[in-house]
Amino acid sequence: MNLEQKETLRQRIQETITRCKEDIMRLEKSASPIAPDKALGRLTRMDSLNDQGISKAALSQNQDKFYKLEQALDLIDRPEFGDCATCRSPISIERLMVLPESTRCVNCASK
Repeated sequence: MNLEQKETLRQRIQETITRCKEDIMRLEKSASPIAPDKALGRLTRMDSLNDQGISKAALSQNQDKFYKLEQALDLIDRPEFGDCATCRSPISIERLMVLPESTRCVNCASK
């Protein structure tokens, strides 16, 4: 990976982190507990609980992605950054641009 590609990737990671933070803040609100004293019908309460569960799952996924992106940003200047954690071959720049938190090449990730 050349210096220009690395800088483009760094910018992409920072943009993705910003979007991830926004999503986390939004999902934290929708995953908050539903007050039992809130006047809801039985079906509406069940729908609300279902929506809350979906929001909690999405929140967990976003928090995990955020953590991995922060790690990638911390490691981007290391010489081994962009090498597959399993086979040590370079991860394609195309894959890193789509999934900057990737630590494995396509071959190793698909196994």
